[in-house]
Amino acid sequence: MPLLDSPYLLQAMTGQDTLAPLLDALPLGIALMDPSGKLLGVNKTYESLTGVDGEQVIGLDCLHALRCDYCMKNCPVRVGWKEYRTRSVEANIINRSREKFIIKLTISPLLDASGTLKGIVETLTPVGGHAFDKVASTVFGLGEMVGRSPQVRKIFSRTPSIAQTDSPVLVTGETGTGKDMLAEEIHNESDRDGPFVKVNSGALPNELLESELFGHEKNAFPGADMAKPGRLRMAHGGTLFIAEVGDLPMSTQTKLLSYMDAHMVYPLGSAKGVRTDVRIMAASHRDLEEMVRNKLFRQDLLYRLNVIRLHLPPLRERGEDILLLQDHFLKMFQARFGKRVDRFSKNVDKLLRSYPFPGNIRELKNLIEYAVNFCDTQVIRMRHLPGYMLRSPASSANQPPQNAPERKQEAVRSGPPERWEDVQRKMILDALVKTGGKKQLAAEHLGWGRSTLWRKMKHFGIE
Repeated sequence: MPLLDSPYLLQAMTGQDTLAPLLDALPLGIALMDPSGKLLGVNKTYESLTGVDGEQVIGLDCLHALRCDYCMKNCPVRVGWKEYRTRSVEANIINRSREKFIIKLTISPLLDASGTLKGIVETLTPVGGHAFDKVASTVFGLGEMVGRSPQVRKIFSRTPSIAQTDSPVLVTGETGTGKDMLAEEIHNESDRDGPFVKVNSGALPNELLESELFGHEKNAFPGADMAKPGRLRMAHGGTLFIAEVGDLPMSTQTKLLSYMDAHMVYPLGSAKGVRTDVRIMAASHRDLEEMVRNKLFRQDLLYRLNVIRLHLPPLRERGEDILLLQDHFLKMFQARFGKRVDRFSKNVDKLLRSYPFPGNIRELKNLIEYAVNFCDTQVIRMRHLPGYMLRSPASSANQPPQNAPERKQEAVRSGPPERWEDVQRKMILDALVKTGGKKQLAAEHLGWGRSTLWRKMKHFGIE
């Protein structure tokens, strides 16, 4: 390309504050490398296409960031340059959301005046121009919540219109599915200026719940040394979220129903009401209809809360969302702990895909936080997982809650989930085959202690 004033352009465009913004503005992915193929920087488009964090991949070999099939073929960056010329190929890449798509990959050597290799520029262009749309459209997010399963996409698509009303919302789902987070995101998207106030009915004694919600006057009951406004008055202009609403005692259910009809708060010990403007959202992991039939929950209160109902599916029914959430939490804790942990080993991936996650997203998040904390390499292996993951899920602690809905046959998984014991047995056999039957090496490959491997081999009858 002919240039009018090369020295001026070089000086103007290669400064500290100009080169990165210039590269970020380009509509194709760009990676800059040193002569050995270590990444010196990637632009925003490269991050969008591959799903990597640009700061996390600096210093890595290119192939660990790109995950491209061409890396294992005749890529000159890896096998060496026979001649310094630009290569352009069509190749497949797999991004951090496990999506595979085709790109046009161009690799260009940067030579100095003497013909010495000084660096490498790599560009990525989506073939057909649809990859950006695909990446953007298949991952849905709502605040810190992410997902692409049909059930979650449907909920996310409804929240903007739900946020613009003042109607009560009832969120149901098993424990750990993110009910409180969904309620808070709906509040954040609304025009309500007041705060989002939360109260957990299951965490407070029954005798304190009424006071906590409606407040009390001084000396209203023994120990009430001063007046307290209560959560309903604190949430004026905003939203009150009642977690585990099924745990409310009958007397408090009656008073809550009265408030939802008149929006008047009557503190304990006072006959004077205070008008407040509060949107009520509630959540429960219980079957409230069953509680109504058993006369444990007021039917009229259920009708009042049930104006808008959202059901969050358990993680085991969200199909490939588990992979998306794995990477989401891995990146979150990478950044929080400042650790370079790039991925999960194949065995850990397999384990997580087969694990039933009775604690749902909360359990997955805690598990990955634990693993990143204890991970001493760039790959999370079996030995970095909590000990209970290596025990049989037959124990009651690992069973789904008794009141959990039965797994639906139409779940979005591509096939029936493997049994945990089958997965472990297969992992052991794979490790023994790869190590030529050497148990010590197989144990190291699996990230287990030698005695753990032998105990499990005996359990599974592997000779």
